[in-house]
Amino acid sequence: MGSYEGYCVKCREKRSFDGEIKDLKNGSKAAQGACPVCGTKMTRMLPKSA
Repeated sequence: MGSYEGYCVKCREKRSFDGEIKDLKNGSKAAQGACPVCGTKMTRMLPKSA
């Protein structure tokens, strides 16, 4: 788990969140976690080399 910064669509603000790196179906990598304020799922796309 790492700390990432992403945009929460529900809060409409940039927030830091703790997330896990996941491999998506299209081969890309993304950090996924929950917004610390509202609990909505947040996703931050990462470069393929991460």
